[in-house]
Amino acid sequence: MKYISTRGGMAPQAFSDILLGGLAPDGGLAIAEAYPRFGLDALERLAPLSYADLAFQIIDHFVDDMPAADLKALIAKTYTSEVYCNGRDPARASEITPVLRLDDNLYLQELSNGPTLAFKDMAMQLLGNLFEYVLAQRGETINIVGATSGDTGSAAEYAMRGKHGVNVVMLSPAGKMSPFQRAQMFSLQEANIHNVAVKGFFDACQDMVKAVNNDAAFKAEHKIGAVNSINWGRVIAQVVYYFKGYFAVAKKVGDPVDFCVPSGNFGNVCAGHIARQMGLPIRHLIVATNENDVLDEFFKTGRYQPRGLDRTYETSSPSMDITKASNLERFVFDLIGRDGDELAALWQQVEKADGFALSEGDFKRMHDAYGFRSEQSSHADRLASIREVAEKYGVQIDPHTADGYKAAKAHRDANVPMVILETALPAKFEATMIEALSTQPQRPAHLVGLEDLPQRFDTLEADVDALKRYVAARV
Repeated sequence: MKYISTRGGMAPQAFSDILLGGLAPDGGLAIAEAYPRFGLDALERLAPLSYADLAFQIIDHFVDDMPAADLKALIAKTYTSEVYCNGRDPARASEITPVLRLDDNLYLQELSNGPTLAFKDMAMQLLGNLFEYVLAQRGETINIVGATSGDTGSAAEYAMRGKHGVNVVMLSPAGKMSPFQRAQMFSLQEANIHNVAVKGFFDACQDMVKAVNNDAAFKAEHKIGAVNSINWGRVIAQVVYYFKGYFAVAKKVGDPVDFCVPSGNFGNVCAGHIARQMGLPIRHLIVATNENDVLDEFFKTGRYQPRGLDRTYETSSPSMDITKASNLERFVFDLIGRDGDELAALWQQVEKADGFALSEGDFKRMHDAYGFRSEQSSHADRLASIREVAEKYGVQIDPHTADGYKAAKAHRDANVPMVILETALPAKFEATMIEALSTQPQRPAHLVGLEDLPQRFDTLEADVDALKRYVAARV
């Protein structure tokens, strides 16, 4: 297995090279030359495996330059009930991503049992172990420059804190995260963790990180790497829980299953697309958005038009307050027949703020061959969904998962299992939960009083040169 760029300008590379590299040299995203394919017999053999064994069987197909025994040990070290418990039922902790039945053919897959209470932990914990292993093998160090709208940053920092050979500079939009999210990141005191509050929205943070990655000389001099959802290691780790969720709800292997995925940067649902390309019998992938509904617009009209900061809205599902979905590029690359030149031309239009429209054939194929659907939610929808799930099923869901619940109901087929991917635990978004339910959500005992801990961070304007000076002074 080798890796190429979505924009066609990168010679095939090995897994460890693209794991550490961030953006491809041509500004595109690394992607596998081809997807491994599992037939029904192979899927049946995977179905009874534990989470760690399943993860190895899937991820091993994508890793071409690491001894299988070493990869298996890293995966086994990552996916343990001790790491993915967080106060929930210990009897279910060994499942790692247990599936909860809400109603007939309606399920919630728990992905938020990791250290930072968000689905990002599912991939980030493995990424931290992979980084440490590869850097030790090479005798190298790496300086991660990332951006977060709330959950990626904390998941990355908890995975990388204290890791040998790794420094982290994490950008977040000043004042736009929940108090819990902010405290999770800013209270970390490890010397290799640097938090930066940027005056602007997440898209400004993401643009700054991309600009740093596109400066080849600066990137090489300061050994810049990435852990944002553009990192391929994260994407393949996320593929695993689609397989696990599928096996938990399908009556027999081969039956269709739908997945509903709250999405901002398109990384989580991109993993679902890849699982489907690998032979997992996913019928529909439903993309749930909030008021920042660029993806909903794309899947309903075929028009992709990222918006400026003046049209980016601050919402009660803040981790999805994104209008430039970086990982969409990987899906469109597949959709248009993996033509790197055509993809590069489309994204030149995106970068000029013109956007693009799919051809009639590509638009039809997106729905018919790739199974994509979408739905948008408002704050009022979010509150109503939180209340409904609490009253009907006795379960509390966070605001992002509530966006998923509304979308799942809109596209639900009574004859096909629907799995909603949980985004985070309600404790991370107390204000909205109190507004919806008039009660404070529970949090794991070790996180009580988190917001009272001393916080350490710096503040920057949304300026690329300022970020470069900051990075150069601290790595």
